[in-house]
Amino acid sequence: MSKTVALHTLGCKLNFSETSSIGRLLEQEGFIKKDFDEVADVYVINTCSVTDNADKECRMLVRRIQRKAPEAMVVITGCYAQLKPQEIASIPGVDLVLGAAEKFNITHHLAAISKGDATKICSCDIEDVNTFTASYSKNDRTRTFLKVQDGCDYNCSFCTIPMARGKSRSDRVENVVANVKELAVGGVKEIVLTGVNLGDFGDKKKEENFLDLLKEIDTIEGIERYRISSIEPNLLTNEIIEFVSNSKRIMPHFHIPLQSGSNKILGMMRRRYKRELYTERVGLIKTLMPHCCIGVDVIVGFPGETDEDFKETFDFLHQLDISYLHVFTYSERDNTHAVTLKPVVPIHVRNERNKQLRNLSYQKMQYFTQQHIGQSRKVLFEKQEKGNMMEGYTDNYIKITAPYQAGWANNITAWTI
Repeated sequence: MSKTVALHTLGCKLNFSETSSIGRLLEQEGFIKKDFDEVADVYVINTCSVTDNADKECRMLVRRIQRKAPEAMVVITGCYAQLKPQEIASIPGVDLVLGAAEKFNITHHLAAISKGDATKICSCDIEDVNTFTASYSKNDRTRTFLKVQDGCDYNCSFCTIPMARGKSRSDRVENVVANVKELAVGGVKEIVLTGVNLGDFGDKKKEENFLDLLKEIDTIEGIERYRISSIEPNLLTNEIIEFVSNSKRIMPHFHIPLQSGSNKILGMMRRRYKRELYTERVGLIKTLMPHCCIGVDVIVGFPGETDEDFKETFDFLHQLDISYLHVFTYSERDNTHAVTLKPVVPIHVRNERNKQLRNLSYQKMQYFTQQHIGQSRKVLFEKQEKGNMMEGYTDNYIKITAPYQAGWANNITAWTI
């Protein structure tokens, strides 16, 4: 009798693509995939270390599994599993903890353990992780997330990702092209290029870079849309912006982390740019693509962020021609430089600043959408039906909700906003 597996992702699009690939590996071994809410023989949770809730969410999910399927095998992998394997292994009900180098060897590890054994930890020193494993989501939703880069060589003072994912490494352009062609044959219409530090794509000899990748995939027939998931402002070159502005397939949509609008705080964060560079990037994008959507990551409540520093960030974002914000409340992370910085911003102040920026984000998105009222833009509708309605996004990432029509699912449709 075939075994069943249920998978759940915590965190980013990169995790989403990896969970999907892990699911396919298990299906190749004869496992049948089930929804996470159903009873299964094996549960896999792919964890995150960026948000403060990683530990709580992980424990809550394991408890839920214990209640509905006490005999099931529980596997925890992902960033949190790499950073704190012993902590995860101590959660009652966890059978297997897989670090960064072992997540794609899951079938081998599952075959070697039984329910009731002591929790097995398979993890190595992150310094030893140097291989790249391509992964992509497929049949999970209309858009496919394709991982082309992993790891990060930066040392931002708030971040644990280099400790969780290791040094920067990438796929080869020819391999990415092969994966894109395979996805095109499978009927995929939109690919989101993902990575930990996507703009750092390329080999160490600098024979290939991110712009080379964009030029190659832009010519592939069958894929109608590409999106760049997130790219650092110092790696988003004028050449990349100019290429995207002339591309028919790469969408006019950038997500560019800022983190703070204060140069003082950017320095304490060990970011590799100043706000002036960010202003230049946004200015060029809007000059070449006035309709382009620009999303921004911001951290509030970083140690040492005074009311004046926050006002500087708020005012900077207010005057900047951007479309929406992803706002993160700073949370302390073990083994980061930021935990040594003073003064610490009180939690209630961090939360209040988060609220202010989320309100600003709402206003920005409303204004951006209103600028396009009456325009006809191309929308790719998702397959999922939500209460007789369906959702999709325009080329420039305006969300559209419409009454469900099966013929529109996974098809590009002209839509008057």
